[in-house]
Amino acid sequence: MFMKLVSKVVGTKNERELKRIKPMVTAISELEPKVKVLSDDDLRGKTAEFRERIAQGATVDQLLVEAFAVVREAGRRVLGMRHFDVQMLGGIVLHEGKIAEMATGEGKTLVATLPVYLNALEGKGVHVVTVNDYLAKRDSQWMGGIYRFLGLSVGLIQHDMDDAARKLSYGADVTYGTNNEYGFDYLRDNMKFSAGDFAQRELHYSIVDEVDSILVDEARTPLIISGPAEESTEKYYQIDRIIPRLKQGATIVGGKMYEAEAQTSGDYIVDEKAKSVALTETGVAKVEGLLGITNLYDPAHMDLVHHVQQGLRAHVLYKRDVDYVVKDGEVVIVDEFTGRLMAGRRWSDGLHQAVEAKERVKIERENQTLATITFQNYFRMYKKLAGMTGTADTEAAEFAQIYNLDVIVIPTNQPMVRANYPDVIYKSEREKYDAVVEEIAESYNTGRPVLVGTTSIEKNEKLSALLKRKGIPHQVLNAKHHEREAEIVAQAGRFKTVTIATNMAGRGTDILLGGNPKFRAAELLGRGETVDEKVDPQKLADTLEEVRQMQHYGLLDLAVNAEEYAAALTVVRKQTEAEHQQVVASGGLHIIGTERHEARRIDNQLRGRAGRQGDPGSSRFYMSLEDDLLRLFGSDRISGIMEKLGMEEGEPIEHSMVSRAVETAQKRVEAHNFEIRKHLLEYDDVMNTQRKIIYAERRKILEGESLRDTLAEMQGEVIDGLLALYANAETYPEQWDLAGLTEAVKRQFDIEISWSPEEVAALTVASLRDSLEERVLQTYEEREAKYGSELMRYLERMVMLQVVDGQWKDHLLAMDHLKEGIGLRGYGQKDPLIEYKREGFQMFEAMVERIKEQTIEYLYRVQVAPAEALAFAGAQQPPSGESVDSDHPLRSQPEPQPKPAERSLRPVTAAAPIKVVGKKIGRNDPCPCGSGQKYKKCCGA
Repeated sequence: MFMKLVSKVVGTKNERELKRIKPMVTAISELEPKVKVLSDDDLRGKTAEFRERIAQGATVDQLLVEAFAVVREAGRRVLGMRHFDVQMLGGIVLHEGKIAEMATGEGKTLVATLPVYLNALEGKGVHVVTVNDYLAKRDSQWMGGIYRFLGLSVGLIQHDMDDAARKLSYGADVTYGTNNEYGFDYLRDNMKFSAGDFAQRELHYSIVDEVDSILVDEARTPLIISGPAEESTEKYYQIDRIIPRLKQGATIVGGKMYEAEAQTSGDYIVDEKAKSVALTETGVAKVEGLLGITNLYDPAHMDLVHHVQQGLRAHVLYKRDVDYVVKDGEVVIVDEFTGRLMAGRRWSDGLHQAVEAKERVKIERENQTLATITFQNYFRMYKKLAGMTGTADTEAAEFAQIYNLDVIVIPTNQPMVRANYPDVIYKSEREKYDAVVEEIAESYNTGRPVLVGTTSIEKNEKLSALLKRKGIPHQVLNAKHHEREAEIVAQAGRFKTVTIATNMAGRGTDILLGGNPKFRAAELLGRGETVDEKVDPQKLADTLEEVRQMQHYGLLDLAVNAEEYAAALTVVRKQTEAEHQQVVASGGLHIIGTERHEARRIDNQLRGRAGRQGDPGSSRFYMSLEDDLLRLFGSDRISGIMEKLGMEEGEPIEHSMVSRAVETAQKRVEAHNFEIRKHLLEYDDVMNTQRKIIYAERRKILEGESLRDTLAEMQGEVIDGLLALYANAETYPEQWDLAGLTEAVKRQFDIEISWSPEEVAALTVASLRDSLEERVLQTYEEREAKYGSELMRYLERMVMLQVVDGQWKDHLLAMDHLKEGIGLRGYGQKDPLIEYKREGFQMFEAMVERIKEQTIEYLYRVQVAPAEALAFAGAQQPPSGESVDSDHPLRSQPEPQPKPAERSLRPVTAAAPIKVVGKKIGRNDPCPCGSGQKYKKCCGA
């Protein structure tokens, strides 16, 4: 109550932010007359002027007003699109590193050009992130016209590009691509063997289009680069054969499985709400019989338990044409939020293989993680991050908590006149679909265009079959027809057009009432049709000039015949203008939702397809008590209301109480999904700290920094470890295991040592350490004298890289296994996350020790073939991903014969080492040269 009063007096936070920004928009508008009179060359010259001012110390904030005015004028000249004042508001919000929520049709794509241009002036690269390759390509060509006109370079990242093309694109001032490509390129760069092969530059500034889809919906699944594991795929077929012979028991909606087991006679229980499945005792006995084993939970059969569990999930919880499709003999995941195919993505932990076995397609080998990162941790690495979408306010708390991003709602350019009708709820799904078909038929008969949103491919095709039976022509859009996505959605506003689409399909494409003339003109020419209709010569001339300008700025293929396209476009525009009037008179685009989604944002996105830029429109959602959302999260209460009211079959209910119950259910699911994403992030934060250390170490190696000091320190630490094990200072010399120490030194450094009885009697820990260190250093210097310092530096880099990569890969696998079982610690009254952090840290420390030991061992054993050593002066580093093998100049020899030392050579250092006479200086004593460092890190290196 108090907050409402404060808001009325001082305004909401959103209103205060908009009030703060508006003076800047006024200043930009005041500059417009001055910028308008500039020639094209003078306008283009502003880019060089701005960059010069930045070089002299000006900030991009200081250039904002002038730069935005320049982009507004470039947009008007190149695209014929002048930025509205509300778009300027959005551009300023994006520049400040916030999220701009702008309604559908408000021109977010054009808004992004303002902050992109401004931040690209710094020359550090700007990344624009889109939800698919089509939009990345379209926007790089379309908006790229503005950047190229102003003298900036534009890059594009596509799924099938090679490394050289990617590097070129990332080197551009502005780069367009998808979130997956950016994330995978980051991981791939950190697996390369040469800094020159890196594709990405430093992550400077990024604008994420459809930010809620990318940073919220897709953030539940991490990006993983994996390689094939050793395990056979036969076990998946073996398990798949027995799953259909198991009988399903109870199906529960949340609750305790053990309570349900006591009341069921089936082999397994399904919890739909938790999306989990569990064997009963009867089921365990049946599986044991079918597999011919006596105890399924014997340690020797633990992998079978896991595969039976995944097989059950694949058969019971994962449905074809809902969660995945089978295309060209492959199981392809369908994104539950976008309805798009996720080519190249696979479920982990053997689930994808279990689904492949179920569908009788070729099973790909189970994979082992080589590199992984979550979207949260990837995008948080950018120095400045911003986003734009039509629906972010409902997730404002998550954006603030995870990404430190504020959401600012930008007002629409024209008043919103869309009518949002109350939800309608039926008892059964059949009644609901009958009512939907009736409403579609009614709208179709009046000529009104209809866009119908469904939650899955299966329901999409079910509704299509009902409309065919009714004789209503329509277009179907889902993951199976994604190639024509933009084309279908662009024409969804035409007179008497019915389009059925998965809820978010075609996102990013504007629906124009009456149709999109450019799409229609291209379609006309694509069919080889000629235009005979007479047109106004002046209009034709204006259109031809526009078409040639589009070709000039790369917005239209140069191969297109400009005269033919202009003629077609002129005719089609005349038709679409007339059709636009018809559609407006009929009431505009009508949106029908066949089901409420678990996230309110998805419903708002579907609803937002109508009523763009002041156009008329309407929306209505239909539901039934059999819908997943109501069935799992709120049907009891609503069902009770319907029973009390005595609802008859086919009779719907419309009531504010029902709408509130639905919204409560959605909030509950949103909170649950947020917890999943937060949980994923908390666990990945542990890995993220470790990942940053390893990747920073790799980059240091690749950038050519000398590793001599690092290796000298490693040698000392390895020697300290051996002494602690075989000649501990806390034990008497008689108890030392000198034979074990001799063998360990031979194994670690390939050095044979021996002591006479007199020497043994005089040994102390300090003298033993000094003796070992001197011998180790002498041997290393001999190797460097033999191969040359340049080749030795190369060997150091390559050996350390390969050891780090191998150990990191094994560590990722170990961490995966740790995460799988860590949840069981909760039964011991321990916090699984705390335990994961503690054990993960211990495992990381152990890995670092192994890296030291292996690096030193390999460097003292590696042999270089004479021919390669002689030719090294012109040698290059191996290509990315090349491993050391028997044919490579770096050949690992298990037991090379030691050679007698002829002379001792100290490694070359920047300053001549100080020769100490008298008492031996300890490694941890201050260096006598006066540097202030420890002796081991200075002259004692």
